[in-house]
Amino acid sequence: MGKARVGITVGDINGIGLEVIIKALSHPKITEFCTPVIYGSAKIVSYHKNIVKPNEFAFQSLQSAERLSNDRVNVVNCWTDTVSIKLGEPNEESGKFAYIALDRAVQDIQKGLIDTLVTGPIHKHAMSKAGFPYAGHTEFLTEQLGNGPSLMLMVGDQMRVGVATDHIPISEVSEKLSKGLLLAKLGVMERSLKEDFGIEKPIIAVLGLNPHAGEGGLLGNEEIEIIRPAIVEMKKKGYLVSGPHSADGFFGSGEFRKVDGILAMYHDQGLIPFKAINFGQGVNFTAGLQIIRTSPDHGTAHKIAGQNVADPSSFRKALFLALDLYKNRKNFEEYNSNPLKKKSLAVESEEADEPVDSLPEQ
Repeated sequence: MGKARVGITVGDINGIGLEVIIKALSHPKITEFCTPVIYGSAKIVSYHKNIVKPNEFAFQSLQSAERLSNDRVNVVNCWTDTVSIKLGEPNEESGKFAYIALDRAVQDIQKGLIDTLVTGPIHKHAMSKAGFPYAGHTEFLTEQLGNGPSLMLMVGDQMRVGVATDHIPISEVSEKLSKGLLLAKLGVMERSLKEDFGIEKPIIAVLGLNPHAGEGGLLGNEEIEIIRPAIVEMKKKGYLVSGPHSADGFFGSGEFRKVDGILAMYHDQGLIPFKAINFGQGVNFTAGLQIIRTSPDHGTAHKIAGQNVADPSSFRKALFLALDLYKNRKNFEEYNSNPLKKKSLAVESEEADEPVDSLPEQ
């Protein structure tokens, strides 16, 4: 397997996206691990480079991703417009160019010109002003690159948290929840933990919606009518799923450390504890797509844009997680499509007296 060609979208040009991208890609050995392809504009990249002043950051300016350099960063110019950069100010123009860069990267991944995608942070209001008709990256990429339901999965060193209802007002969460939705989201999580993370028999915990997981119906019936029936059906199919767990106790007691994945019912229920523990070190991964897509766990941080103080750790982790998951998925696909390899591994397993039922963890 050769080096992965990683498409990287600039995100909001008035935020910290390009700052953390440049900082992460300025490591002199980055091109030994992948071929980075930034989607945006060489002029915009140069503007932010002059702020960051990295020791090493040579890039090649291109009009398309058809002839990439393997030994330096590539920048695909997605527009020729003259752009007015207003650091710290999300606006219609910054949303417009973030949208253009994202759309171009998606087109190229569909053409097979890049292998995986890491998206810079966008500002949802700015994107909306520019005519972006989606709540966020997840919804757009699911429509463009999905082959069924997707799952926003936050990945950190200590936990993986998925969200059942994504970006919707909390007042709409209860009416959006259904047994079918939970079965779909749990199915995506279980497959991803196997195929992308190499976990043979993933253990998944499901959180309740209401305080104390409904307290037997005293504080709400969603657990009894929707969540528990979905868990029971998953168990009947042989999946290792537990719950519904009371969210505060589950995180407060450290139970989250004992499972491979957690399904929260709504955005803040999962992301508040995740970011309290992993902020700046976590990664947003969209499970269920035909391709691997990751993103840093932070936003555009306009308050510190242009100050050269943004921490690139989350973006760096998003980049390397994308590479790991891309490799894992390729290995899983090769293993499952090659009967001879399966047989070979089975023989090796018997000789070692250790059963090998699926792809080993990476």
